[in-house]
Amino acid sequence: METPLYCVARAAVGLVGVIPLAWVARLGRWCGGAAFYLDRSHRRVALENLQHVFGQEKTTAEIYEIALENFCRIGENYLSALRTSRMSNEEALQYCEVVGLEKLIPKAGEPVQENRVIAIGHFGNFELYTLLAAELKGYQGVATYRGLGQPSLNRVLQDTRNRSGCLFFERRTDAAKLKAILNRHGIILGLLADQHAGRGGLWLPFLGKECSTSAAPAVLSLRYRCPLFTAVIYRVGLARWRAEVGEEIPTRINGVARTSSEITLNMNQVFEHAVRRDPANWFWVHKRWKPRSQPSKPLEN
Repeated sequence: METPLYCVARAAVGLVGVIPLAWVARLGRWCGGAAFYLDRSHRRVALENLQHVFGQEKTTAEIYEIALENFCRIGENYLSALRTSRMSNEEALQYCEVVGLEKLIPKAGEPVQENRVIAIGHFGNFELYTLLAAELKGYQGVATYRGLGQPSLNRVLQDTRNRSGCLFFERRTDAAKLKAILNRHGIILGLLADQHAGRGGLWLPFLGKECSTSAAPAVLSLRYRCPLFTAVIYRVGLARWRAEVGEEIPTRINGVARTSSEITLNMNQVFEHAVRRDPANWFWVHKRWKPRSQPSKPLEN
């Protein structure tokens, strides 16, 4: 079964790769809109999440419209990502503006090619985060991912991602490899940190309600003594995006390390601003605010 599935997936990705991006984006929006009406389970999750965050600010009709647009954008982003992942970095930059890259450049007195950690989230076409490292000369992009349940589909996805030049490590099985590469210089590590982190996460407020949050960006920044930033990708038009690098989040004050909780709370605040700036741009179909099953120990550096 795996071989036929792999061949079908490869053919589908190859087909998307020869269609103009604008057409791909429109097809994705249509598929996302259809999914809104057909996928009752994820529609309910999105509406409940939006009601939690905007229930006191927006009408039921406005929340419904945000949810519908969110599904359209998810479809647009997913199909567009298959197309942009097959582009060269130069070609992809025609569709995605990068803003704030100068913040990642080493400051005076800072070691040349000191590593950076960037906390990122499921905003827009998030496969385009790889452009940050590609545009910063002398740096190697590194990211983690969670493998799909179907090995054949996972292989197709990773074959497509690897075209970017970014190095990808499976977060559950490649911890030792990731640790080894972080001992090198000139690394930009992108970590998705906006979804439920389970029992090992820090319970912190996010958009008005406590939830389990990944402390990985804070912990790794402290452990490897490298600056921590955030980045968000905004949709600015059909098949058009802008990647914005945020200000550095302090990990030490006067040489004294801040706690992972303090640092991660700052990260959450940046993501909160991004969600409120463009509500339809985030991944609302994820169960972000799951109940706490049992107390978890804070994860510090």
